Amino acid sequence: MKTQIYSLAFALIASSAVLAQDTTTTKTTTVQADGSTQTTIKTTTSTGTLTEYVPGTTFILKEESGPVTYRYGKEVVYVTKSGKVITQDMLNTRVRVGNPVSVQYITDGDNRVISRVVVDD
Repeated sequence: MKTQIYSLAFALIASSAVLAQDTTTTKTTTVQADGSTQTTIKTTTSTGTLTEYVPGTTFILKEESGPVTYRYGKEVVYVTKSGKVITQDMLNTRVRVGNPVSVQYITDGDNRVISRVVVDD
């Protein structure tokens, strides 16, 4: 019986850790036969709870490791999990402090620069 309880507890801990993990797309540059290059830029997706939010200025997530501050990129796209783009008019009602969000970002020096924010439907 103890073995089953320990197994269940371990499975729950492991599954929650997987949900909190960052996902990363790496940057690679490939030289084509004609001499041109093709570059894929590294983007990372991270998930947390929005703790501070001022559009275009402040974006702080509480993640497992603690609060993380993000910078805004040239263009930030806000979408729902189903892929619907959130318009500027809907932004204040859909993106709020306390809501869970996922962000896609690139690393520029010590800064995490947001390109996409995903909110629940």
